[in-house]
Amino acid sequence: MQIKNFMVDQSLKELTEHRTVVLPIACYEIKINQNINGYIPLHWHDEIQFVLIVKGEAIFYINEEKCVVRAGEGLFINSGCLHMAEDQNDSGCVYICLNISPHFLLSQELQSTYVYPYIQATNFSSLHLDPKEIWAKNILDAIVTINLLIQQKPPFYEIDVNLQLTLIWKNLLINGFRLEYEQMEIVKSQRIKQMLNWIHTHYAEKILLDDIACAGQLSRSECCRYFKRILKKTPLNYVTNYRIQKSLVLLQHPDSNVTDVAFQVGFNSTSYFIDQFRKSMNMTPLAYKKINITDLRCD
Repeated sequence: MQIKNFMVDQSLKELTEHRTVVLPIACYEIKINQNINGYIPLHWHDEIQFVLIVKGEAIFYINEEKCVVRAGEGLFINSGCLHMAEDQNDSGCVYICLNISPHFLLSQELQSTYVYPYIQATNFSSLHLDPKEIWAKNILDAIVTINLLIQQKPPFYEIDVNLQLTLIWKNLLINGFRLEYEQMEIVKSQRIKQMLNWIHTHYAEKILLDDIACAGQLSRSECCRYFKRILKKTPLNYVTNYRIQKSLVLLQHPDSNVTDVAFQVGFNSTSYFIDQFRKSMNMTPLAYKKINITDLRCD
């Protein structure tokens, strides 16, 4: 089984280049449980994203929202929104992911009226796409068409992709959303990203709650409220989970040592690392290492 690592930078911005050779978009299939973490970790990107569930079902967390999406359904995720995905009930969830650079949606002359107001709105982080709704079914059908066009690359397929993107965006907008722009929501998004960026830069060091709060220019109590509200966990629990994530890559190296890995990712106790790893992954670091080394040899 191929295990894929989901690459993000220190601010959680995804590093995957979302473009084909000539188009500022990317369209590909994702099987959630093949990710190295067993789920798609928290991240964000400038591109807008459309998802179509092909098999199974998934739970998506977008900013402070939670959405269950089942086979045949889809999801819109706006630019800059923190999001992650988990397989629901070990369903073997597979989905088509379509990422689009906002400037490619419509011509430059239409951007200020029909694109930027929507990607900058603070009340438009995501939208569930139910195929029972005609406008949503049109979007989901267009995602399938774009996926086929990019795979098959028939003559003039780039123009056809562009036409499908226009169709997608028009069907999204015809709902007549009332857009809002709350400065506090913008500030909140910036602060949580600042705190996450600080954690991802310093995770291998000793981290105190005061350090995280300072990175977000918040008090300790307000920092905890931010994490609880947005990430559904405490700041220090997030640190522990992130350290476990970072350890997974290191443990796949044939010459790695559990004790060395523990200290490299910021744990000052091997036994505590093993205990936290077991709680997160339902196995010990050594068991994880043995399984993945075996898989690599089989490949």
